[in-house]
Formats: sequence, C-alpha cells, structure tokens
Amino acid sequence: MAPPDNDVLWTRDLHYAHNGSPALLGVTLGVRQGEILAVTGPRGCGKTTLLGCLSGQLVPDEGEVWFNSMPVHTLTATSRERLRRDRFGWIGDSPQLVPELTAWENAALPLLLAGGAPRQARRTALEWLERLDVGECARKRPAALLQSQRQRVAIARALVHQPDVLFADEPTAPLHCADRAQVLRTLTTAGRSHSITVVLATHDAEVATLADRTVTVVDGREAGATDQAACSLSA
Repeated sequence: MAPPDNDVLWTRDLHYAHNGSPALLGVTLGVRQGEILAVTGPRGCGKTTLLGCLSGQLVPDEGEVWFNSMPVHTLTATSRERLRRDRFGWIGDSPQLVPELTAWENAALPLLLAGGAPRQARRTALEWLERLDVGECARKRPAALLQSQRQRVAIARALVHQPDVLFADEPTAPLHCADRAQVLRTLTTAGRSHSITVVLATHDAEVATLADRTVTVVDGREAGATDQAACSLSA
C-alpha cells in the first residue's frame, strides 16, 4: 500500500526490538511535505528508534516505511545508504565529525560525496557555517573547536545539500540555552524557506513548540498528536 499523496514519509504498524527488548510497538505515522514535526516523549520511549526506521538506518521487524512512493523497508542496504546520502540529512545529539578534516570540509562532505564541484561545495558550506555563526571556524579541525561549535558544523553538514527530509535527534542537547534558541531558529527557518521536511525528536517541550505538529511517543506507541497552528488559533 503506497502512502497518501500529501505525505512525504509514512509508516504503518511499525515494530522494532533491540536485542529482544521492544522499542516500537505498532506506530503508524504520516509526515506531510514541508512539515516540521516534533516527536516528543520521555527518554527511552522509542523516539530515536522511530527516526532510525524512518531514515533507513534501521529496518523494522514488522510494518512499512515509505518515502514518497519508495518502500524504504524493502530496499537493499546499498539503496538505503544512497537514499540517506542523497535525499536525507541527519543531526544527532553528538557531532560525529571527521577529525582529519577542517570545519568547512566536514560541512561540505554531502556535496563532495555526491560528486559536486569542490569550489561550489566549499562556497555553499561556508555560507551555512556563516548562517550558524561559526564561519570563523571554517579552517579549524574539530579538536580545536568547542562542543557547541562542533555541533553547529554538524548541523551545517546536514543542511548543505538541502535534503528532502532532515532528521534531528535531540540536535541541541550539547548546546547552552542561548545557543539552542539560535540553532533552532536556523533549523526551522531553513526548513520552511527551502521546503525541507523536518522530523525533530526531543524531550524538551519548549523545542517542540517551534514545530507545526507534535506527536508524542510513550513506551513505543504513539500516544497522541497536537497541531501547533490549531493550538495558536484556539489560544
């Protein structure tokens, strides 16, 4: 069964277990094109596992995952890797930068791996580093950067190729409050201005208010959804 026409991502009856311990127990979810969706819930509820299945990093034990008309759950490992490289972006709760590369080289990696021209890749990477207020770090390697600066470089890397879908798993966890607000504004602005669908996992209620819609996961099950626009109108 293909997903609804207005959903860029769609899951049905998703189950996944880590070494026999259930993490997802029948999640069904649709994400609309250009939507910023917050997935909330306590630590250990299944948020990271859900993003892993949606992005093709994990293959569900049961259920379906669709990206547009593509059945992600049946793709080969090579096809899923290509999908993640070309169409998706990922930000985790730690930067995972290549230590031998400079900040701009780390940020430009998706473009370079896709065969982009090095000069254009560098220019685009520098633009994103500037937007995230780490332009002065462009020539430095990760070891010379603060943790907050490394995380901003990782965010630039996830956005540099303007992915169809950006997955963000607690992306502001290593940041202080002031840094968190600025980075979240950049994420949401980039998503809306470039029509990037954003799936944001967080246990921070304040972060979730920036999304268009919020889905709560508890003990591996979807516990409810909230439309932020509707909330604003009713308020």
